[in-house]
Amino acid sequence: MALDDDIAVLSQAPLFNLLGRDALRLVAFASENRSLREGDVLFRKGDHSDGGYVVSRGAIALDASDDGSPTAFVAGPGSLIGQAALFTRIVRPATAKAQEASTVIRVTPSLMRRVLEEFPAAAAAMHDAMAAELDRLTEGLEQVRRKLMAIDGEENPAKAPDGE
Repeated sequence: MALDDDIAVLSQAPLFNLLGRDALRLVAFASENRSLREGDVLFRKGDHSDGGYVVSRGAIALDASDDGSPTAFVAGPGSLIGQAALFTRIVRPATAKAQEASTVIRVTPSLMRRVLEEFPAAAAAMHDAMAAELDRLTEGLEQVRRKLMAIDGEENPAKAPDGE
């Protein structure tokens, strides 16, 4: 895939869509393209990460249960697989397998660190976007907590019960 094609794909992906053209060019130039055939495994649940992946072509099924049950999520072109793995090594929480012939762009933590150092405005934009995502998640969890407490018959969900 040509450099401009990779830049176009990356510009659609979460977090990468916050980068300017020069930062995207660096990512596209320094990243690695990997082609997969239908059925090829990109990584397995429990593997240590080697970076995040942006799907540039095809479809990658993510299976957290790894028990043969129907796939809960399929990542298509422009999808980011392994956001946390862009920044640090993690244990993969799911198996990723190509559902059809696919191509992915692998972005390593060292490349992301270089991009964030060379483009501080992009680093700030990514930080803000991830902080907002964490705030939404925290609020969603708080709403679930309140609903569960209401189901349990708690009168005042803001206070924790004494002695428990």
